Amino acid sequence: MTDLKKIMIVAGEASGDTHAAKLVRELHLVAADSNIEFFGAAGPRMREAGVEAIVKSDELAVVGLLEIGRALSMFIKAFRELKKAALEKRPDVVVLVDFPDFNLKLAKSLKKKGFKVVYYISPQLWAWRKYRLRTIRKYVDLILVILPFEKQWFERHGVKHVEYVGSPLVREIHSDLSRKDFCSKYKLDETAPIVSLLPGSRHKEIVRSLPVMLEAASRLGQRRGDVQFLVALASTRKMHEVEDAIAELRAKGIDSPGRLTLVEGDTYNALNASEAAAITSGTATLEAAIIGTPMAIVYKTSAINYKLLRPLISVDHFGLVNLIAEKRIAKELIQSDFTADTLAAELEFLLENDKNARARAELGDAVEKLGHGGASKRAAEAIYQVLP
Repeated sequence: MTDLKKIMIVAGEASGDTHAAKLVRELHLVAADSNIEFFGAAGPRMREAGVEAIVKSDELAVVGLLEIGRALSMFIKAFRELKKAALEKRPDVVVLVDFPDFNLKLAKSLKKKGFKVVYYISPQLWAWRKYRLRTIRKYVDLILVILPFEKQWFERHGVKHVEYVGSPLVREIHSDLSRKDFCSKYKLDETAPIVSLLPGSRHKEIVRSLPVMLEAASRLGQRRGDVQFLVALASTRKMHEVEDAIAELRAKGIDSPGRLTLVEGDTYNALNASEAAAITSGTATLEAAIIGTPMAIVYKTSAINYKLLRPLISVDHFGLVNLIAEKRIAKELIQSDFTADTLAAELEFLLENDKNARARAELGDAVEKLGHGGASKRAAEAIYQVLP
């Protein structure tokens, strides 16, 4: 293997690090006759895959918790270090993975220096901030999209080089415990219905969503005493955040659900064991769809944020699964529509056998549109084609 290729790859968040690491491994397989040197912004999974970390992207992820001034200085430092590395190492192609606030600026800077730029997992410009299309058109040579409607959308808006590779989540999202084994592990009644509550992976999401979810669960539990509730907590969150939400309810004189279990870092198994779920809008809604769990999609932000952001959102649906289905197959309870009463009613509706079966069938039809796996391989093949 004497043919040396250099690829700069930049990912910022944990999900991007995971997808980028899989992409790197597939590129090694696709380019088996070449010796590829990878460097860039790399998290732990990318480093395990052999990417030289000019910047450790897991450190960048931490800065969102610090004051704005310090965070900005760290991002500027990372930007300069990556640009310097590109100029010194002269990669054959720069691959940017998700992380649009940072990566679109980097695309502009590096394209101006003559580098070839590929963007994998495109910014969701179809949802909001459409003005960023100018940057994509001018500074990105190839954009690799993961949702079935994105290719046509970008092409309609003047982006010429677009390839749909499929979702990297397909075949990678699955449970490893049967419902029986899950119930045994958490001491649940296998014969009674289970509802999962997924309040999100960010602190503010939990603060705004979980108390409403718990109050809805309490009301549903009063009407149907057989229902068991799970709070499926993301690995990035802490138990005290759930305890704070329960304390907030009690301060209002509302009891938490009687049959409530906390599940940490075991979300896929929780969803697989559940008849229904309440899920904060985001990637988790797509993961639940892949597993096949009927859901209500919820979201709440501050009143001022919603007032400012809502006019910028240009899609008919908030939930990814609804966007993919191109119709409302999962109920969306957004902002003022997201109340304990509306959520309790929708979860009770989803527990009815015929409604549950229909919801699962519709989710299955939507997931079919995502393809049958192999997104990382197809993305690697597309990137290999643009190498000199």
